[in-house]
Amino acid sequence: MNQHQQRICTAPHSKVYTHCNDCRLNSICLPLSLEFSDIDKLDSIVQRGKPLQKGDNLYRSGDPFKAIYAIRSGAIKTWSSSRDGEEKVTGFYLPGEVVGLDGPAENIHINSAIALQTTSVCAIPFDRLEALSRQVPGLQRNLLQLLSREINSDQKQFNLLGRTSAEARVASLLLSVSARYERHQLSAQEFTLPMSRSDMANFLGLTLETVSRVFSSLQKRNIVSANRKDIVITEMLALRALTHKNGDETCR
Repeated sequence: MNQHQQRICTAPHSKVYTHCNDCRLNSICLPLSLEFSDIDKLDSIVQRGKPLQKGDNLYRSGDPFKAIYAIRSGAIKTWSSSRDGEEKVTGFYLPGEVVGLDGPAENIHINSAIALQTTSVCAIPFDRLEALSRQVPGLQRNLLQLLSREINSDQKQFNLLGRTSAEARVASLLLSVSARYERHQLSAQEFTLPMSRSDMANFLGLTLETVSRVFSSLQKRNIVSANRKDIVITEMLALRALTHKNGDETCR
């Protein structure tokens, strides 16, 4: 694990003010078409608070929807609660990604969001973002793209849970995290998972025992090397091939 990668994954954000234009994630968060003056306008509405510590809530289910949150460092897990009180993990969000898009439809958050590690976010008040997006077409397009990605992500998860084997589900999640690190020009083959295996199992609709069994199998076949949360993908093509595997195995 190189030091630069570890710093981006887990380090608390500096207290020094960082303008949106200087942020290392601006190529992911911001529309490429924005002019400097437009970035200044966006920066003027962004709220930057103290970092969340592991286990801190960003928001809770039922809270009024006021803002969306761009993750600067760390990781966020979202989850919902069933009628019988069972927790269901609904997503994992990494630096450069936006969380909170479950809120606009009902003006309340449907999910809860919790920090998986020390995490810094930029809060963007949604009413002010809407007003600004009417003035800045590039920003409006970016907002629509964010909403579209959220819908596509939900659809992919539905398809993943409904049609594939346990091995394919684990492989798909590993490849998703890999691709997201690669977007930051970090290693796509060597990284640290922000979530626990129990969270992975919950998200994928599997038991913890099944996820552990899949990891053991991947290691025996030298496709993946795993040391707790530290992952090395040794055979990327083989891992990708597993995402197409269907099966009838019982997952729960």
